[in-house]
Amino acid sequence: MKSNIFYGVLAGVILLTSATLIAPPAQEYKIKEGFKIEFKSKDPSGIFKEAKGTVKFDENDLANSKFSLTFPIASISTGNGMMNKKAQTEEWFSATKYPDIKYVSTKIDKSGDDFIVYGTLTMKGISKEKKVPLKMSKSDGGLTFSGSFVVNRMDFKVGKESDAVPNNMNISFSLPVTKKQ
Repeated sequence: MKSNIFYGVLAGVILLTSATLIAPPAQEYKIKEGFKIEFKSKDPSGIFKEAKGTVKFDENDLANSKFSLTFPIASISTGNGMMNKKAQTEEWFSATKYPDIKYVSTKIDKSGDDFIVYGTLTMKGISKEKKVPLKMSKSDGGLTFSGSFVVNRMDFKVGKESDAVPNNMNISFSLPVTKKQ
């Protein structure tokens, strides 16, 4: 009797282990040229010229999918050299102490044909939970993720309250990725 229970448990462990080994992990991607990260307001507006990080994504395995992205403050381009330099200062992004903006997902949900990415946005040493709506399209063996959301700069102590600069910054992005080899 005991041996039947032992063999039953052993068969269950083997079955669970083999199912885990058979399930492929989420595909890992790297960011391609042609990405676009824009921030817009009445003033300032601009882009990030650099984006780094990796994306693990499988629309059928969202539990193992993940975004880990970094945007260097030094890559801010507003079209105005003085404004670009001011963005680096301690009042704004304090680029010497906090050289990057980071976003790391914690969960991804399907929402109709689109996705909702939940994660932590870290800017100027302050981390806040941020939900980002996401569209995904397939092309040329890769994927492109796009969407838009709003960030209140005061939540991250970027700049000071001012009538000249709105608190809410509209962020839009298009992030093409290709499979890592």
